[in-house]
Amino acid sequence: MPRILVIEDEQDLASLLEYNLKADGHEPDIARTGAAGVSRVKTFKPDLVLLDLMLPDISGSEVCRMIR
Repeated sequence: MPRILVIEDEQDLASLLEYNLKADGHEPDIARTGAAGVSRVKTFKPDLVLLDLMLPDISGSEVCRMIR
């Protein structure tokens, strides 16, 4: 089962993505901030990251650089 980390601060969008990913047979995990997302990448080991570019604490571009 593919593991997908969703880094998204908007609750409704994150919930919708989580629901649809589960329904499609994926294992989603949600992080609400950039810092939480960077931390979750280390422990969750996702196959794919869906990343919001406008996060409240760290820009999505910076998060991308940090997790590469």
